[in-house]
Amino acid sequence: MSLEPPVQPCLSSLMLGVRLMSWAFLISLLQSTPNLKVYITNLETGAIRRVPFATTNAEGDGGPIPLHRKALLEALAEELPADSIRFSSKINTIETITHEGSSIAVVHMEDGSVIKAKVLIGCDGVHSMVARWLGLAAPVQSGRSAVRGVAEFPQGHGLRKEIQQFVGAKRRAGYVPMTDKDIYWFLTCPSPAKGIDHLARDPEAIQREVIENYAKDLPEQYLDIVKHSELSTLTWDPLVYRQPWNVAFGSLSKENITVAGDAMHPMTPDLGHGGCSALEDAVVLGRHIGTSFIQNGGLVPSEMPRVLANYVAERRWRGVWLITGSYFSGWVQQGGSSRVVKFLRDAIFYAFLFRKLANIVHYDCGKLPTIRH
Repeated sequence: MSLEPPVQPCLSSLMLGVRLMSWAFLISLLQSTPNLKVYITNLETGAIRRVPFATTNAEGDGGPIPLHRKALLEALAEELPADSIRFSSKINTIETITHEGSSIAVVHMEDGSVIKAKVLIGCDGVHSMVARWLGLAAPVQSGRSAVRGVAEFPQGHGLRKEIQQFVGAKRRAGYVPMTDKDIYWFLTCPSPAKGIDHLARDPEAIQREVIENYAKDLPEQYLDIVKHSELSTLTWDPLVYRQPWNVAFGSLSKENITVAGDAMHPMTPDLGHGGCSALEDAVVLGRHIGTSFIQNGGLVPSEMPRVLANYVAERRWRGVWLITGSYFSGWVQQGGSSRVVKFLRDAIFYAFLFRKLANIVHYDCGKLPTIRH
């Protein structure tokens, strides 16, 4: 989020963004349908297992809904004032000053500009400068990498709204239709010994490497999806996470500064809940700040340390469980080819634990406060 001019609260953009999330999700629901069916194919045996997702009501609703992140970002951004967002703005340093007995965050940008704010919320990703200022340990490598992309079929792909996943020795791949024309696909594997720097900025090389090496024995349908990828969407990145004990016992807020999303709890993508957990953070944070705003008739800087501490208390252990559950889910599904790992994956994880673990994504963020006129 952008910060407002000197000594101005960032509350308006935060609350507006939170308020619009329900609207953005309504639009996404009109464009997508829940994917309640997951089919997992064992690449070694050819066996196909159907694994149901946990649902939230008797009608079977509540499963995962595929949504292009670009669509959500655009829906939110379009409702904000034109100058609310600054692009390509990097933070150099952060400090705090005291103004009328309250702490003010001072952010020094790479372009030389200085921004002051009554509340600073670091949503600056895995390598967050704000998290570093708070003293949080840097994320660590998981030993795995992920290739991700979006395939486009202008005339329609004709596939059912189902999640297809393929598992083998130290490898996992899958795809899920997002719309009638777009399909999200992924492939996870051990991080190459020589690294992936030579592929990071070359989408054609990424596509070629997947087709010719990593996915050459996968079903033709999967290969066709990879071949239809929009090159600008292709990424190949190492999977990192913040060790859960650092979230459990680390400093997630200080004075009027805190973090949210990947800046707070970066996790591997094996629950498909990283972006969703950031939205959870936003709603909970908006609820705490909004309640204070209403009770005090405005944003009171001296109240912010307590407000942010309450937000952190509510989100800390949620982040710990999401990181742990996601890491375990990825490890057991891509753990190797030994008999023990296969038994744990096929006979225990998919049969008993998968649905329970997937249920962790269901979370009640609470209701946002409202002002009665």
